[in-house]
Amino acid sequence: MSDIPLRYIKGIGEKREELLKKLDIYSLYDLVHFFPRTYLDFTALTPISQMIPGETYAFKAIVGYTPVENKIRTGMTIYKTMVTDGKAGVRINIFNSKYLADSLVQGEEYIFYGRVTASGGSLEMSNPLVQTYDKDTGLKPVYPLTAGLSSNILCKIIENALDIYLKDDIPLPVPEKIRSEYSLAHKQFALRNIHFPKSRNDLEISKKSLIFEELLIFQTAMLRLKSRNKGKTSLTVGSDYSSEFMSTLPFELTSAQKRVIAECIKDMQTAVPMNRLVQGDVGSGKTVVAASLIYTAAKNKMQSVLMAPTEILATQHFATLKNLIKDENITCELLTGSVSAKKKADIKERLKKGEIDYIVGTHALLTDNTEFHNLGLVVTDEQHRFGVKQRGALIQKGNNPHTLVMSATPIPRTLSLIIYGDLDVSIIDELPKGRQKISTFAVDTTYHQRMYGFIKKTIDSGNQAYIVCPAVEEAENDITSAVKYAEDLAKKEFKDYKVGLLHGKMKPKDKDKIMSAFQEGDIQLLVSTTVIEVGVDVPNATVMVIENAERFGLSQLHQLRGRVGRGKDKSYCVLVSDAQGESARARLEIMCKTNNGFAIADKDLELRGPGEFFGSRQHGLPEMKIASFTENMDTVRQTNAAARKILAEDPTLSKPENAGLKTAIKNLLIKQSENKLSFN
Repeated sequence: MSDIPLRYIKGIGEKREELLKKLDIYSLYDLVHFFPRTYLDFTALTPISQMIPGETYAFKAIVGYTPVENKIRTGMTIYKTMVTDGKAGVRINIFNSKYLADSLVQGEEYIFYGRVTASGGSLEMSNPLVQTYDKDTGLKPVYPLTAGLSSNILCKIIENALDIYLKDDIPLPVPEKIRSEYSLAHKQFALRNIHFPKSRNDLEISKKSLIFEELLIFQTAMLRLKSRNKGKTSLTVGSDYSSEFMSTLPFELTSAQKRVIAECIKDMQTAVPMNRLVQGDVGSGKTVVAASLIYTAAKNKMQSVLMAPTEILATQHFATLKNLIKDENITCELLTGSVSAKKKADIKERLKKGEIDYIVGTHALLTDNTEFHNLGLVVTDEQHRFGVKQRGALIQKGNNPHTLVMSATPIPRTLSLIIYGDLDVSIIDELPKGRQKISTFAVDTTYHQRMYGFIKKTIDSGNQAYIVCPAVEEAENDITSAVKYAEDLAKKEFKDYKVGLLHGKMKPKDKDKIMSAFQEGDIQLLVSTTVIEVGVDVPNATVMVIENAERFGLSQLHQLRGRVGRGKDKSYCVLVSDAQGESARARLEIMCKTNNGFAIADKDLELRGPGEFFGSRQHGLPEMKIASFTENMDTVRQTNAAARKILAEDPTLSKPENAGLKTAIKNLLIKQSENKLSFN
């Protein structure tokens, strides 16, 4: 019944069915789970005399006279009337809605809701929401709308849908035992009262129950995914060579790096394949951890692969690993899109024969004809830039190999539990010795000349600098374009210096050429977009300038700042912004106060929420209908515990009481099949 076509629901014809599809509503189930975004509280009415222009209110008033029609111009009609609560009045303006104007009867009492403005000493309200007043008037739902579909019509359609849906024995995703333990409302009550609550208390109970249900479905799905990944493998590490590897290094690893390496080796010595996320702040030394594991795998006659999201980063990892792994008997190769067809064929042939111990590359590694002889370790860098499916495609090239996921994007532990629910998590929470704090300053554009002088002084002393712009080309008047900026600087302020330009629209070989020139010191000032955000390592670069800094999230600003401070010299980050908003200034102030990526990530998550933290297409989180991964963090923890309890007692969800939960998980995965979640 829940998947009956929309047009069979009272109030929906062919035209409205198409309008509802624009709201991602395709079935009866979708309709009853299309929750209000807010509510108009008609229980908290404000006397007209207490209303302040510019604010939004609900108030009760009597219509003074039938709305008068005035045609302003072709296609624009305004209806005007005056309403009063007996002590003060408000002029009501209704634009192009004869239906609403005709519904207002002189002498009748209504509740009006909207934003009040002042005109000529009088209060006005334009196009208010109007509700007939009666003693049972309480909370009115407000839904996201699309053109051609009014709030009143949608309310009526959902009311009809609920009457149909709630007649059936609807599946209950939350088992009765869990519902009782956490004092949750029954699904029928929760659905009816999330849409049309009679009181705040009924609404809160319903919200709590539906939020719990949504998070329980997701958490159980992720834990099942994790358990499915815990298959058996014959690729166990017999001997640990990490100490031997560390003895070859010209520097001492931090205790955090040693701890994480030990955690990984312990995983790789069992018959269950490692499935671990290694998370560390910018410059914490994750690549050395990967190198140690690759070294140990090679010594145990297993091949390794490291996949990076960009060619620049893959090339850099390849160079770094070759420098770290000195053993001449351990062979390596680089496989990216720009490698010639002939060389690709040669590399793939040697890889298949087992003549290559580890390979570094980009998505080029995922092609069907890339085969391994004995793949034992899969490493992916900046995992949130790949999907679970892509990681899975690489893993399937081996027989249950060990998996290491690296991320330099600090993620709050609570969010990593959600995003990486299928992985064990290790955190490198210590920076290598000698890493200096990057001094960060926030300035406006009046400081440009002083800033240019500082950059020149830096370059004259033998160091290099970045200037990052939010756009490649001119987009808006107030947005700095990398192309134009680079041209202007090369012609004017920095005409005596070597200025380079790097952006994502350039061909891979051109990007590599520019980046190599910067790494070798042939370019002194690099103007770039965020293409340099991840992984680019130029120890000689000591100044990072970020234009229109208010346009970036905190975590992205921190990633960009991490491109400097990688050498022995003192480094600086300058955030340039003319933004006057309190929120923008507060965010930039956070950057100036701390270099701790995890503290910044916590704040970024708080300000922007997980949907914006990476961009939904990147991290693969489902779009929550009512729950919030940040606002409902206590419930996230509760549902995680509940999901673990359910799966401990019924790993396959085959018990009758868990049938509804199993069906809900299946439906979630069908919806997410294009967005990276899969049990396959």
